Amino acid sequence: MRAAMNRPVLLLFLLPFLAGLLLTSTVNVWAEPNNFDFGVIAHTFQLDAHKNLLQQTINASNAENLAFVVVNGIKSSTESCSDNVYSRSRKIFSRSENALIISLAASDWADCKTKNGKSIAIQKLNRARELFFSGDVSFGSTSITLVRQTSSAKFRSYAENARWEYGNVLFATVNLPVDNNHYLPDAGRNSEFEDRLIANREWLERIFIHAAQRKNQAIVLFCDGNPLVVPNAVKLSKLAGRRDGFIEARKQLTALAKKFPGKLLLLHSDAQAKPDTLHWQANIGSLGLRTGWAKISVRPASRTLFRLATSSSTID
Repeated sequence: MRAAMNRPVLLLFLLPFLAGLLLTSTVNVWAEPNNFDFGVIAHTFQLDAHKNLLQQTINASNAENLAFVVVNGIKSSTESCSDNVYSRSRKIFSRSENALIISLAASDWADCKTKNGKSIAIQKLNRARELFFSGDVSFGSTSITLVRQTSSAKFRSYAENARWEYGNVLFATVNLPVDNNHYLPDAGRNSEFEDRLIANREWLERIFIHAAQRKNQAIVLFCDGNPLVVPNAVKLSKLAGRRDGFIEARKQLTALAKKFPGKLLLLHSDAQAKPDTLHWQANIGSLGLRTGWAKISVRPASRTLFRLATSSSTID
């Protein structure tokens, strides 16, 4: 009876202590910087009888405490565009312990041909969309909810373009394949390029509008080709039709970034990129990954915000 009577007194005694503890915990949570790391896996997908580099690379990323992993490419350029290859990659992606998002590469669709050398790019692009971009969540044991461009009725086909938010950074994929953005020189064959040009323009506008509304500290774009590079005269002469397929994307990104108060970082597969180097010009940064994988740290309290933490020996 006496113990029961003392409980209210004990609670009154403990209340100031508990309130102080709760306040201290709340302050510590909100004061802690929202630091995190994410991974990027590039083209390590050659199928070998003795080792599977894609699986090994994902295993390496599984060992890290990552917010998510982005894979640039379903398969390598040396592999066929068959359903067997796509299915193999899909099974490996599904077994990832981290949330895993796919960014399309030219080797997944734009470079696909029949045995007779006839292009089947559009057919394989649609097939990749069916197999890898039908849902609104990432692959992997943990998941991230994705907002796809298909949420706009006008662009129901462009499921490969997706965005998500982590911390105070907006991440997004955009379909810009290497090999001059799949621009074709022959008249009447550029409907895919022209339609995707319109879709990508709308998608990039939506990304920057969303980031401005959310007051995001940065935008990170994952793509295959590097639209920021201006081709020189020699390179331009080698391009299909002597026409720069990235000029529209480059102009738009430059204009949007100029108005954006935060940083814009592009992660791509530019073969000319300097190894292990985050290159910045004003508020626009770029990092080219040809093979292997990299871990990138995000530190909101840091002036540079992004840092290449670790990379495999196969990153060029």
